[in-house]
Amino acid sequence: MIAEFSVVPIGVGESLSTYVAECLKIVEKSGLRYQLTPMGTILEGDFHKVMETIGQCHLRVRSMSRRVTTTIRLDDREAHTDEMSRKVRSVKEKMGD
Repeated sequence: MIAEFSVVPIGVGESLSTYVAECLKIVEKSGLRYQLTPMGTILEGDFHKVMETIGQCHLRVRSMSRRVTTTIRLDDREAHTDEMSRKVRSVKEKMGD
């Protein structure tokens, strides 16, 4: 399964890098494959581990802010692994790269 998520504290100003860094500490400890993007983080792994990790990130940012919005998008496909790389590779092949 692949999950893209973002955790956004409300009312804390423009810079969110401190909050992102706190989440990435949690993500790295999880052992899940991940990719940080400018708009969120992508995780790949078992459903329960992915959701647990996102939940920990939400709670960590919530402990630093009075209000938090967490957005999650899931792509759960049976019997597939290495989906993060495979999806990108598939598009590049179709582009002729």
